[in-house]
Amino acid sequence: MDSQDNSKLISDSSEPAGQHSRPEKRWFESVLLQIPVALGCLLLGYFLNDSGLASESAQTQPANVSVVLEPAAVPEFVFAAAPEPSSEPEPATAEHLAQPELLAAVAALDEAEAVAVDEPDAADPQGDTTSAGESDLQTLPESWEVMDSGDWSLAEDDLPELDYVASLSQGGAALPGGFDELTAGTLTRLTWHAGESLYGSSIPTPVLVAEGTEPGPTLCLTSAVHGDELNGIETVRQMMYSINPEQLKGRVIGVPIVNLQAFERHSRYLPDRRDLNRFFPGNPNGSSASRIAYSLFEQIVRRCSALVDLHTGSFHRTNLPQLRADLETPDVVALTEGFGSTVILHSTGAEGTLRAAAVAAGIPAVTLEAGEPLRVDNRAVKHSTKALFTLMNTMGMYKRRSLWGNPEPTYYGSQWVRADKGGMLMSTAKLGKRVQAGDVLGTVVDPITNSKQELLAPASGRVIGMALNQFVMPGYAAFHLGIEAPSIEELNEKLEDPDSGLDHSVAQFNEMEYERDDSE
Repeated sequence: MDSQDNSKLISDSSEPAGQHSRPEKRWFESVLLQIPVALGCLLLGYFLNDSGLASESAQTQPANVSVVLEPAAVPEFVFAAAPEPSSEPEPATAEHLAQPELLAAVAALDEAEAVAVDEPDAADPQGDTTSAGESDLQTLPESWEVMDSGDWSLAEDDLPELDYVASLSQGGAALPGGFDELTAGTLTRLTWHAGESLYGSSIPTPVLVAEGTEPGPTLCLTSAVHGDELNGIETVRQMMYSINPEQLKGRVIGVPIVNLQAFERHSRYLPDRRDLNRFFPGNPNGSSASRIAYSLFEQIVRRCSALVDLHTGSFHRTNLPQLRADLETPDVVALTEGFGSTVILHSTGAEGTLRAAAVAAGIPAVTLEAGEPLRVDNRAVKHSTKALFTLMNTMGMYKRRSLWGNPEPTYYGSQWVRADKGGMLMSTAKLGKRVQAGDVLGTVVDPITNSKQELLAPASGRVIGMALNQFVMPGYAAFHLGIEAPSIEELNEKLEDPDSGLDHSVAQFNEMEYERDDSE
């Protein structure tokens, strides 16, 4: 018996060791499985705790800000420091957080806007039924009126499309062949080669010619001498395709894009950074700009009876529609009298400009400024086309009368109002507004210190040009004022008078013929 018990003990003790460790292994595996669960619980508790803090923080914020929607009232912006929060904040409630009044007001505005879009105007229940063929420049109301607010504008309802009556003959002949062989009563496209590109190929530039059926003067229209001035391009297009050559006396030559190289680069200047409008009448052996200027002047300008060079403001500035003209030249004065109610500014023109070179060659010429660069302004284009049709009617070339408002004055001088400090320019005066000496034209605000400098009108006049709102540097020309004077002689007397009030700390006088900051 003892031997059997001993053998049993021996057999029990001979059991593999791994069988004794199985419970310990299972416990270790269960611990490993519970670790991710514990980490997940910790993370969930952290986020729940953070959300609770946020809710508690939101409940303790002061409800001292209210929003009132008044669509008809636009408050003036005030530069002021933010007010300190109340020492005893009022606890927020569900009504404050939901703001049902605000939601209801927004919903009401959305509904009103939807009704305004879906329903026709009460004044015109039938909608706009005017066809394009019924529009006519003769029915235009008074254009470019200066409202009490100082805005110069033409309402959209007063902008009918022009009647396009001309069909283009795609001739494409080279310009040296001249204009004498053109068929009467046609609109023809010719090609003027303005020079060569960097890789040696010629630069063909389109020229549109409306040839009348009866003898008469030759009117030349040029635009985009500066490649970023787009209003003139659209003006020439509308003019050339709105003229019926069969009713035309004489000839109209339109060069929509003189400076094709600059136009393709959306730039004011040629690729070599030269201003083409400083090289007329040009030189066949000079720089690239001189050669282009010479080619245009000899092949086109010398064949003109009168020239209108179309421009806009430059470098983020805009101009009221205006004529720049040498009012000491009788033929030029006679030309300006045919543009209807358009502002006239006396300026002999800087040396090298197309206008000055044409006048020196005995060709009456003016510059028609309107609008800003790099943008087609429909109002500026409409005024320009209306003025040009009025000119053609005055010259006896084309019968198309236009109705104008009150005559615009002639300004024999101008002043630039400049910023003395850098900062953000915020204009107060509107383009076309008449101002008195001392009126605030705008403000330059330092974006860091919040200090402000007011730009004041140094003399009575009219805002005929101005910079768009932007950041400016000291000396930047912000406002261009036309100076009211009955004659050139009286203006010169004012300039020589130290008590005339023309001197000002933020506005230095600059005659247009000596310094120009807007276009030409």
